[in-house]
Amino acid sequence: MQFEIIGEIRSVELIESGRRVRDRRRLNREYGRGAWRKLKGVAAIRLRDGTILEAELHWYKAHGIGKKETKFKKPAVG
Repeated sequence: MQFEIIGEIRSVELIESGRRVRDRRRLNREYGRGAWRKLKGVAAIRLRDGTILEAELHWYKAHGIGKKETKFKKPAVG
């Protein structure tokens, strides 16, 4: 699903890090070796049809490589 992040991501939490990151081998192959972490947070997003909503986002991040593969998981509750 195509979307645009509006504003900043807040309530950031660590989901996985180090060897526990399931996609670590693929991430190393596609983006380079790094200390990969999987994170989640909440942000306002604009969907392709123009709808704006609060959503939970998941992404991977590594020092020196940056944030990759941001995914819209579900509308935020409350």
